[in-house]
Amino acid sequence: MTHDTSPAKPVAAPHSSSSRPVYYALGANFAVAIAKMVGWGLTGSGTMLAEGLHSMADTGNQGLLLLGLRQGKKPPSVRHPLGQGRAIYFWSFIVALMQQPVELESVGIAIAILVFAVIAEAISLRTAVHEINTVRRGRSYWHWFRESRRSALIIVAAEDSAALLGLTIALLAVLATYFTGNSLYDALGSIAIGVLLVGVAITVSIQIKSLLVGESAAPHVREALAQFFASQPEIREVQALITLQQGDEVIVMLQAQLREAATPQALLADMKRCEDKLLAAFPQVQRLGFEPALSSGPVAQQPRPLSP
Repeated sequence: MTHDTSPAKPVAAPHSSSSRPVYYALGANFAVAIAKMVGWGLTGSGTMLAEGLHSMADTGNQGLLLLGLRQGKKPPSVRHPLGQGRAIYFWSFIVALMQQPVELESVGIAIAILVFAVIAEAISLRTAVHEINTVRRGRSYWHWFRESRRSALIIVAAEDSAALLGLTIALLAVLATYFTGNSLYDALGSIAIGVLLVGVAITVSIQIKSLLVGESAAPHVREALAQFFASQPEIREVQALITLQQGDEVIVMLQAQLREAATPQALLADMKRCEDKLLAAFPQVQRLGFEPALSSGPVAQQPRPLSP
């Protein structure tokens, strides 16, 4: 059996920019909160105060995502031998459940604040979309959403999209109410925003729940890994390949039939050489369980951190 020895195309890890969209969303929510609190100070509106506090809570949501990203980078311990990469999935799930509708009163101030909020959320969403475009590989945004393992980016993009659409609905409802004098438009706008945010919360929660339970690496990563192992001269046949997404990291379990080695030392050298090439091509793979299947029986190795 012949093998293509050309190296697999590297698949970049997302570590460096994971928190950037979250910081933009945090800044946007904080700016909107300040604007609403100023509006409360000018109008004395209880609703405006409530909305200002709500936007402060939204800012806290981004803080929870940053907490999850930071916790996910903690090294393995005795209690958490595989690290805490899934912590971000938990905090993302909590944030997804905390989405609430927006409702404003006092038309003049409301319109000014809504316009400001639309601009702030649009800037935040633009950053999230730019980040998504670097990783979606020509897929539709919905396809990316269904396959993505980056829960913080999922939350930020969904929250900003829902907020921008909800604010637009609110602005149209306020304007319609102002020009017609019919408060029915305000009520319909509130209902539409509520339905929108409930739908987004349910959709995002389902996706994050799947990540909490445990998902394999993204399809393009699995395919690239399969091609990589099939191209290695040390490997005769891949018998099983299992991946598990752990935050930004990927755990790989491999069972493969290796080519005959003259000595056990030569076998270990072949495995180490394969590991080194794997780490170079897939920096997000931090743990590898390698079970070589030999004629004399498999020699199992437990998952372990790869040496840089």
